[in-house]
Amino acid sequence: MSAPTDAATLAPRRSSRFVAWVRAWRAGLVPYDEVAAEIAAGEEHLVADAPGTWTDVPLAEALPALSRTPADQVRLVLPVPGDPRGLPGPGPFAGAALLAGEAVVAGQLGFIPEVRSHTSGSGMTFETVLWRVYPLPPEAAAAALADPGAAEAEAELATALAEATAALTRLDVAAWRPELGGALAALRRPDSCADLPPGFDPRSRRLFARASVLDRMLALAEHAAPGGAVNGYEAQQRDAALRPLTAACRRALVAACNAPLRP
Repeated sequence: MSAPTDAATLAPRRSSRFVAWVRAWRAGLVPYDEVAAEIAAGEEHLVADAPGTWTDVPLAEALPALSRTPADQVRLVLPVPGDPRGLPGPGPFAGAALLAGEAVVAGQLGFIPEVRSHTSGSGMTFETVLWRVYPLPPEAAAAALADPGAAEAEAELATALAEATAALTRLDVAAWRPELGGALAALRRPDSCADLPPGFDPRSRRLFARASVLDRMLALAEHAAPGGAVNGYEAQQRDAALRPLTAACRRALVAACNAPLRP
């Protein structure tokens, strides 16, 4: 499997790591020195348009812009067309967030990751992540607070999963795209899901772990489509069956990452 495919299928949403670790830092639960490395998880992360900078800077040099942002104003948003919840309203940030499918609201700053692929002189392909910063209106953080609680999101996810079980059984990724079989096997391992930092309660951790695995399995299914469907009608039926589960996964990730922190 090539490096880009592996990264795309196995990496959790980068905004979820950003939110979880920045919130834990701002709550005083993890040291600043660990935050950038935990967010990057071995990747190269740069930031564009950070306050007080004139060029792209490493993530660690941009994080001080959040040093006065309360933990509860750092929020994950996972918007899609037709469901823009958490966004502060129309504007450049909202448009870019809908296009990316993920973003971070941090007080009056918004962060959106752009994944860039590069090829070295030796032919090796690798990725870097550029976080683009957007100024937000004062009411931005309040808009992102309208999230379901972890208990509500957990119940919704369980219901959606039960209703989609038959459809998931038919989603044999290894049959559609053999090179994705190893990725799916890795997602099923108990240790394959990145954990949350200190401060999150057991329910949030459980919800994040479950939703992350399902979210990436559904991303694999979308990436592999339409191979498993014999015809267009079956593809449409599959997509319709999985749509509620996909939405429930998004809401579960948001609820887990934005859950109240405990000392």
